[in-house]
Amino acid sequence: MTDNPASGAAAAPSRRWLLAIPLLAFAALALLFFFRLQSGDPSKLPSALIGRPVPAFTLPPVAGLQRDGAAMPGLDSASLKGQVTVVNVWASWCAPCREEHPVLMQLARMQGVRLVGINYKDQAENARRFLGALGNPFSAVGADTAGRAAIDWGVYGVPESFIVDANGAIAYKHVGPLTEQALAGPFRQALLKAGAELKP
Repeated sequence: MTDNPASGAAAAPSRRWLLAIPLLAFAALALLFFFRLQSGDPSKLPSALIGRPVPAFTLPPVAGLQRDGAAMPGLDSASLKGQVTVVNVWASWCAPCREEHPVLMQLARMQGVRLVGINYKDQAENARRFLGALGNPFSAVGADTAGRAAIDWGVYGVPESFIVDANGAIAYKHVGPLTEQALAGPFRQALLKAGAELKP
């Protein structure tokens, strides 16, 4: 009995196709992820916390941080009730935080909204130096040295800003540095929707 060389030759290409299937599937998934990441606005990443009360947290003040000659308070969840508040998560080592800082200074001058900060995984002396050089827009700053509060808030990376309504519920999340365009557009609209009575 002799082997048929033609049947062996026909089987070889079919086996090659079977081996190529996982590679083709991986390439298709990689292309899908690439195009999905490139599409859309990263500042509009969804958050499961929208519409829910802020996470329970208590953060001490940044050691030695003062404003107008008085020690600045820390931050906790109870203090975020009573008026519309923007919670900005920032760090001195964060380059985009430096870029957005003039916009935060502008936001702090607006009446009808309060601006507070969560200082993320930072050294107190560096945080003080950062605000001393660029200005301090915050009415309170909590030191999240371990990053635990930021995890509870669902922070992807600094900077991020949250709008909290007067009832203490998260109304909006902005990922990345705030820009003048955002402050004049979608962020402002979200502030108004949350109940802020904005005055320039």
